[in-house]
Amino acid sequence: MTKPVELYACLYAKEFPAQALSRLRPGLRNQTCVVMEGEPPLQSVCSCNAKARNLGVIHGMTRVEIDTFPSVTVLSRSHVEESAAKAALLECAGTFSPRVEDRSTDNAFVCVVDIAGTEKLFGSPGILAKTLLERVRALGVAACVAVSSNFHAAMCLARGVSSRNQVIVIPPGEESTALASLPLSVLDLLEEQSETFSLWGVHTLGMLAVLPEKALIARMGQEGKRLRQLARGELPHLFLPVEPAFTLEEQMELDTPVELLESLLFVVGVMLEQLIVRATAQVLALASVTITLSLEGGASHTRTMRPALPTNDRQLWIKLLHLDLETHPPQAAILSLALTAESGSTSKVQLGLFSPQLPEPTRLDVTLARIRAIVGEDCVGCAVLRDTHQPDCFRMEPFTVPSGPAAKSTSKQPRAAIRQLRPSENMTVTLRGERPVAFFFRDTWYAVEHAYGPWLVSGDWWNPTLWDLEQWDLIAHSDNGVLLCGCLLRDQKQNCWQMVALYD
Repeated sequence: MTKPVELYACLYAKEFPAQALSRLRPGLRNQTCVVMEGEPPLQSVCSCNAKARNLGVIHGMTRVEIDTFPSVTVLSRSHVEESAAKAALLECAGTFSPRVEDRSTDNAFVCVVDIAGTEKLFGSPGILAKTLLERVRALGVAACVAVSSNFHAAMCLARGVSSRNQVIVIPPGEESTALASLPLSVLDLLEEQSETFSLWGVHTLGMLAVLPEKALIARMGQEGKRLRQLARGELPHLFLPVEPAFTLEEQMELDTPVELLESLLFVVGVMLEQLIVRATAQVLALASVTITLSLEGGASHTRTMRPALPTNDRQLWIKLLHLDLETHPPQAAILSLALTAESGSTSKVQLGLFSPQLPEPTRLDVTLARIRAIVGEDCVGCAVLRDTHQPDCFRMEPFTVPSGPAAKSTSKQPRAAIRQLRPSENMTVTLRGERPVAFFFRDTWYAVEHAYGPWLVSGDWWNPTLWDLEQWDLIAHSDNGVLLCGCLLRDQKQNCWQMVALYD
């Protein structure tokens, strides 16, 4: 029985705290930046970008030492943004294989993808690695990808790559040759082990790989055997895949409190772009976006936007957020924000050959948002009747674009035309034997010729909103011969009359 072929792709992003911060801050990518952690005055450098390293910045430098570099931008470490960036990268790796193992450290993101058997889906290992690297670069993270048939060989080679955005594929059986030139630092040795190898004059994996196995075990124990297998690319591994949940969420902690809406929208635009990239990779669109603002004083401000159709139009989402936040502005300065999105299908609406053209959903959503800003949230939408007999009782629901052809009415019976009066108009009614015989409406006195009714309706007797109405349909004429046909309602609780509709 043949042994199943193993093939692994290691995705490695070093200086991850710095990259997680610059991912949502494009303006910092071309600057010299360092990330510091700890409480003042005991802050120290935990991560930096390539330009800072070229200036001589190293990990562990204090704030006083960093202040001697005037061109360096100092950032505070954000574990929230690191968690969001890590989730995005694991989600990206999961699009190539369901078997992904997270091996991240405090300063670097490392994950290994089991890509055995994916050639028919994504092509050769080299093509898959390039595609994975392009997807990661679209998320704003610089990384490298190493492919090998040995789990640990792929990790060591990815750690030893000097330049980012690089793809390396080790042919099967050549792991030892490919790892020979790498320094021992890629093995995460203990300080005692590093001193021992330094005294022996062993500085690379190739020098470690040629040491006699029995002599190495005699001096270092079974750990020496493990390190030798690592150096030769022969150490077996039990794969432990993770199952990250698919959640479209981006978080960002602002460097200074923000009060201007225009400044906030610039940050929101970058976060929306990342959400759209992640949704597009899953062949999905954004169905709704919820923005949560953390304000000074501990309060929060949350708003949700849901257009008629799921869309990945970034400008549309920015416009909807802008109009909504203008109508419902936060009451204090903003310290941090989070965007959470719900995914939806990207299917298009198929119209019939002779069906009328529907308005573009993007234009409809922006128009409705502008109308809401003027008349209010509860006054825009589609009127839907409630399950009750109470007259003029309905609720407002958001507009939706139909997914199929519009239904056509097959009824050919004539219907009476009616003009509903909103609001209903109060009037004075003269009764005789509990039947209306005359009424005063719009400064005119009318005599009733025919009165049909009464129709009694009531409801909500179990609630304080009890209603009890008496309806009459009347045909009346005024002194100057004007004919009026209308519907009257009498509120039994308040004993008042109202004209609610006129018949044409």
